[in-house]
Amino acid sequence: MTDHRHESHPEIVKRLKRAEGHLRGVIAMIEGGRPCLDVAQQLQAVEKAVASAKRTLIEDHLDHCLDSAVGSLGREERQTIADFKAIARYL
Repeated sequence: MTDHRHESHPEIVKRLKRAEGHLRGVIAMIEGGRPCLDVAQQLQAVEKAVASAKRTLIEDHLDHCLDSAVGSLGREERQTIADFKAIARYL
């Protein structure tokens, strides 16, 4: 396996560690008998944080790895790749 790191990875790790701490807080809320609405709101925040980290990772991968894999392309092919990157942001 090769070492595969991007400039965005440290920031993604920081986001995930914050989400991890937040998730621990949610567990404590449940164990402490906090109201379900409060717990659900906090779970939504954790979910958004993880989704944001995932989105950043995927977009970074597309921006760097896909370009590297396809090499130099003509204008039409390059536009196809750009369109793919743009539509992937809606996933």
